[in-house]
Amino acid sequence: MCRVSSFADFQYEIYLAGLSGSVPELPMTAAGLEQRAREVLDPAVFAYVAGSASAERTAAANLAAFDRYRLLPRMWRGATAPGARDLSVEVLGTKLAAPVLTAPIGVLELLHERGETLVAEVTRELGIGMVLSTAASSTIEEAGAAAGAWWYQLYWPGDHELARSFVERAVKAGARAIVVTADTPGLGWRPRDLELGHLPFLQGKGIANYLSDPVFRAKLATPPEESEEALRMAVLTWVGLFGNHGLRPADLARLREWTDLPIAVKGVLHPDDARALVDAGADAVVVSNHGARQVDGAAAALDALPAIVATIGDRADVLFDSGIRSGSDAMIALALGAKAVLYGRPWAYGLGLAGRDGVRHALRLLLGDLDQTMGLAGCASIADLDRTLLSTQR
Repeated sequence: MCRVSSFADFQYEIYLAGLSGSVPELPMTAAGLEQRAREVLDPAVFAYVAGSASAERTAAANLAAFDRYRLLPRMWRGATAPGARDLSVEVLGTKLAAPVLTAPIGVLELLHERGETLVAEVTRELGIGMVLSTAASSTIEEAGAAAGAWWYQLYWPGDHELARSFVERAVKAGARAIVVTADTPGLGWRPRDLELGHLPFLQGKGIANYLSDPVFRAKLATPPEESEEALRMAVLTWVGLFGNHGLRPADLARLREWTDLPIAVKGVLHPDDARALVDAGADAVVVSNHGARQVDGAAAALDALPAIVATIGDRADVLFDSGIRSGSDAMIALALGAKAVLYGRPWAYGLGLAGRDGVRHALRLLLGDLDQTMGLAGCASIADLDRTLLSTQR
């Protein structure tokens, strides 16, 4: 596992470079990366990454939810030194150097032509996980060949044979788990994209896994690479297949027939849904509101986490995404019972700003912050993170 001796060493690299007058080229916070991306990226690209559903109330709520908790650092417990800490975990049978995976963000070609493969390379270097989106701009096989510990995120299409083909390709390419997204039977109402009339899929972007799939290609009269008209017809075929409004928890049995890999279901906010999914065979759920991109006014993901942990945490792994922006945010989610967190937009901004170096920078910010803050809070391992470290603010 190739990484620096401690994630927190990142800060000392920066301070030592500062002795010779060198300072970081990229901002040192998630908010700073977002602001720089707003200034630099094409407006349509920035809107696609940054935008959320409707009035974006849930986007604000995801961030504000962390303000309802405060950490209660413990002193003199021998965990301050970087060498005294171990952030490693095992989630769904996957060993990670820290309880962090990159969230599945689609259409990364908007940010960099080698988007998914660059993310795969960086996560492999750092020893953390990657969740590869069905809506990727690189194929399952291309990204899988570059990745270390990676999971495949399935947008279950309206054709079970196509879904099966995606899953079997992921298994063959080395995926270690399947993450089924439940909250996107269709796209949310996203005003930022609507104002610009920008849906990249209609331009043939983000559908590489469809265009390369034998089941999908068999539905086309003409291969999409032969002409612009053939590509347009392929896109229209994609429109008719994306999303599946008919899925029910019982469909996990069908998925289980296709693979022996662990199965997680992403996009769960209600404890009754979590219970039903685990009863139907899910090995994990990801408490998430899709980064607030689907249902505006939905509960903040962090607010939904404790009840779901209480409902299924003794039977299945609970993971978390939607709102993580710092190491202390990750600590709060882990202390509330999440086994790992999925991290999204900040590294996507880094990708758009500086390619591979930008992704690495953004991920090292989170990992370094998590590592150092854990030590200062008296935590030597992830197992030390529990509710006793938290107070609730009113």
